[in-house]
Amino acid sequence: MSEKKKKMKETEIVEETPVPEEEVVAEKDPLQEALSEAEDLKRKWYSVTAEYENYRKRTANTRAQAYAEGRADVVSKLFPIADNLDRAVASCSDEQTKKGIEMVVKSFLKLLEEEQITVIDPVGEEFSAEKCEAIMAVDPEEGEQSGIVKQVYLKGYEQKGKVLRFAQVIVTK
Repeated sequence: MSEKKKKMKETEIVEETPVPEEEVVAEKDPLQEALSEAEDLKRKWYSVTAEYENYRKRTANTRAQAYAEGRADVVSKLFPIADNLDRAVASCSDEQTKKGIEMVVKSFLKLLEEEQITVIDPVGEEFSAEKCEAIMAVDPEEGEQSGIVKQVYLKGYEQKGKVLRFAQVIVTK
């Protein structure tokens, strides 16, 4: 046989061979491709939206916390003034003047209450280094235990569990 006829026969054989179904299915439907891509983009969009929402909440929380800490810093600068007012009340002999100073102290305590700041007053309690600073130790009197706060020398203050100023106390040995 001549070469031309051989090529022709081979061509005929190839043409008669059936195409497997897998190859036919391999062609993707454009609609399916578009749906798949849309689903992928939708998942990405949900992810970005959730990430943005978390970022927004985180920054809002950080801002609120910074604002509250700033307010606490300003109020804590007033603590020495309150100490001086307490000393003035204790040493004042004139009743009218004493009442006037007590009114100022009450308004200061009201301000502290509005800011959710409480006075640390551990007299009679066991010494706690978390809220107090011992400045002196004295011998216990008869019947007293050691390690008990005997007197508060300088008031301490806390806001929502965070100590703004430690109470300076005198403790029994």
